[in-house]
Amino acid sequence: MTSRDSPSRPRRSRMVLLIAGLLAAFIIIVVIAQLTMNSTNSAAPSAPTPPAAETPSPDGQSAGPSEGPSAEEGEHPSDSPLVRRDPDDPMAVGDVDAPVVLIEWTDLRCPFCASFNQDTYPTIVEEYIDAGLVRFEVVDVAFFGDESVDGQIAARAAGEQGRFFEFLDVAYAAAPDRGHPDMPREKLIGFAEDAGVPDIEQFTADLDDPEMRTAAEQSTAYAQQVGVNAVPFFLAGDVALSGAQPVDVFRDYLDQAIESAG
Repeated sequence: MTSRDSPSRPRRSRMVLLIAGLLAAFIIIVVIAQLTMNSTNSAAPSAPTPPAAETPSPDGQSAGPSEGPSAEEGEHPSDSPLVRRDPDDPMAVGDVDAPVVLIEWTDLRCPFCASFNQDTYPTIVEEYIDAGLVRFEVVDVAFFGDESVDGQIAARAAGEQGRFFEFLDVAYAAAPDRGHPDMPREKLIGFAEDAGVPDIEQFTADLDDPEMRTAAEQSTAYAQQVGVNAVPFFLAGDVALSGAQPVDVFRDYLDQAIESAG
């Protein structure tokens, strides 16, 4: 080895290490970028997510940590934790074991909720609910003041006598084309009579039931807690839909939910 060879070797080694370091950094950057793109492309549509802590359920009862059914349990693993599937639920209609549960958040004073009820809901009943493909569950909320709460209580009181959906039909049929209808006590009693509530005296007493009011208020609070702040709002599986969309939009929406549920 000559005296000229000795100093060149460390310089060459440092160059090799520098190139290797730059190459490793480049590879790390590429991998991070690819993971970020994959995460963005695979993100699920926005849907309300229940809190992990114990909270009141939509019917005003206490609910434990919000953990949905698992595939190992064999009980509708595609269900959102917000799904009830209670066979005695007065605010639900359809086969309790239907492959898909469609949840609607609604306010009796909401004109767009009335539009959905009159223009779209009958088609969903005919093509999906009666066919055993979809179960429909309602969550009542009060986003338009105290009279919305009164409407909630009245619908629940009708539901106590098995006429919840009939009450909704009558109330929404009477809604104006725009704006939020008034809900005075006399009108709510009239809706109950038109909906065929058998015991109007009991219905009237239920309007003043403090437990009924508490349950209604808790339903609204729970909806806001899981991220529902506008109505009508829908959830089927883990995909959300907002607004009184056309019938064909709901067909596509439910068909995809049914396909995803297997």
